[in-house]
Amino acid sequence: MRGLVAGGLAACALAMASAASAQQGGISDGVVRIGVLTDMSGQFSHESGRGSVTAIQMAVEDFGGRVLGAPIEVISSDHQNRPDVALGRAREWYAVQKVDMIANLINSAIAIGVADVAKERDRIAIVNGSGSSRLTGDACTPNSIHYAYDTYALANGAARGLLGQGLDTWFFLTADYAFGHSLEADTTAILKARNGRVVGSIRYPIETNDHSSFLLRAQDSKAKVIAIAGSGTSFVNAVKSAREFGIGTGNQRVAGLLVWDTDVHALGLEVAQGLLLTTAFYWDRDDRTRAWARRFFERMKRMPHMGDAGDYSSTMHYLRAIQAAGTDAAGPVMAKMKEMPINDFFATNGRIREDGRMVHDMYVYEVKRPSESKYPWDYYRLRGTIPASEAFRPLSESACPLVKK
Repeated sequence: MRGLVAGGLAACALAMASAASAQQGGISDGVVRIGVLTDMSGQFSHESGRGSVTAIQMAVEDFGGRVLGAPIEVISSDHQNRPDVALGRAREWYAVQKVDMIANLINSAIAIGVADVAKERDRIAIVNGSGSSRLTGDACTPNSIHYAYDTYALANGAARGLLGQGLDTWFFLTADYAFGHSLEADTTAILKARNGRVVGSIRYPIETNDHSSFLLRAQDSKAKVIAIAGSGTSFVNAVKSAREFGIGTGNQRVAGLLVWDTDVHALGLEVAQGLLLTTAFYWDRDDRTRAWARRFFERMKRMPHMGDAGDYSSTMHYLRAIQAAGTDAAGPVMAKMKEMPINDFFATNGRIREDGRMVHDMYVYEVKRPSESKYPWDYYRLRGTIPASEAFRPLSESACPLVKK
């Protein structure tokens, strides 16, 4: 009996010591676990899905597979573009499977919800797939980071590029969900500040495949720009339909406010030529982007876009922050992520602000004509660079409660 009591006391002491050690530093449960919560089968799967999982796995492998002596595991799940599924999985991952960080989070409504769960559970969420600027505005949290792009940066690039060509009247064709709403609102604010004018807007269900009636109303508006504030296969279908109606070949210009490389690939240059777009990353920008892109291509048989590159870069930054902090506890790791600069193929002198926004240069490209493309995935011509200091919403305008005014 004395032996059993002694053994029980020893086990209790060991558990208490482990708990104290976890609070002071080190890896809390012996594993750093990353969960990729993404769209594996729906209309956003080509913007995230297997590509995001692959990019994060590449980062873990390049880091060495271990941090502070502990193994790094990557798990993934399809949220089916359903917030209830996503939030249930996030809670289960954080509470039961001891996931330390949830990544990608395509679909803005899902990203905003999971960021709140990360705050509630004191874990970390890093968003690359979703774009709503609310993630670093009124919906910001001390436990979430918005990394690759957002609707303010996309709107900023589109407005600068098109207003500079004298295209000052706009009609919005907007996807009816959080991302589309944010993109239209941010673009409208920037247009008004630069003497542009919105002559109308209409919202379409994100699952629709028939944009005919919406496009006819946009065409009848006589706006110089018909701006599609949406994403996924629905965006691709809208651009195809616009070309069939002859929109974009006359006095009206079609603008995709979020265009992924995979969208252009699906459309083909004959249809996509002339689209102006804003992005954080293009695989053919320089030698470093090309080197990483070719490694990604070997696995995915397609070139990476900014979501893939952002997933890789943010995961590497997260793991370096754990190494520097000496723990996987959310508070110290978030502090290190905000303290350490980001210098890699994705960003030069990038930094994470107090609102969770990672600021870096953004790029404005135009899709090439078929005759200008010299090799596979040679799609873009650089039209301009927006420096980090100008690309994202200034903190002075932020609605994030973490920002000191």
